Amino acid sequence: MEKQTAGREQLGEFAPEFARLNDDVLFGEVWSREDKLSTKNRCMITIAGLIGKGMMDSSFKYHIMNARNHGITKEEMAEIITHLAFYCGWPNAWAAFRVAKEVYAEDDNNEKDSHGGMFGLGEPNTAFAQYFIGNSYLKPLAKTENMSIANVTFEPGCRNNWHIHHSTKGGGQILICVDGEGWYQEKGKEAQSLKPGDVVVIPANVKHWHGAKNDSWFSHLALEVPGENTSNEWCEQVTDEEYSKL
Repeated sequence: MEKQTAGREQLGEFAPEFARLNDDVLFGEVWSREDKLSTKNRCMITIAGLIGKGMMDSSFKYHIMNARNHGITKEEMAEIITHLAFYCGWPNAWAAFRVAKEVYAEDDNNEKDSHGGMFGLGEPNTAFAQYFIGNSYLKPLAKTENMSIANVTFEPGCRNNWHIHHSTKGGGQILICVDGEGWYQEKGKEAQSLKPGDVVVIPANVKHWHGAKNDSWFSHLALEVPGENTSNEWCEQVTDEEYSKL
């Protein structure tokens, strides 16, 4: 915990002793006793107490932020509030969720903005979402009559279906990995681990898939190679069983 000064800043002149107790005793001594109880656990206990009393003022937002800063994930916070709903009241839980969503939304935005490498994340890849497991993002970079280049970003665990770039002459695709770690696999071959700087040349008419590793975001440039009579065929999904073996 960083040194608390809110008491003196807001009540130092009006109630100096209360301000001292708030800054030096409550947040200075009690919160710092990690040998008795971890700060993360103190955050959870404090949130439970405030939700139980229906205290959803600015101090509650501070404690949600403090919990986030001390390792309580969005998923854990949602579970904490859900659990408390049955003991502290459904309306209190709704009020708590409104504050928690606001705090953790800042993290979601910052996290997404940090992915995509130097080319940026782009927009949700909704046009092709039916061919992906998980969420992907697309940032078109250049397009001519014969070819296109786009930055494709996969969230952890996201991958596209098996697919084929058909062509009677030329064609295929080139992947240039720019951020995170991922996988590329051709049908009947072992999966290839990918990291920034790796280049994959995908021949035409070869069944394959690519996507992120389960613990990493992944971005690659996708370059469509010019060819004759080109088309894309989307096939079956990469099953959880196939993916989990990697």
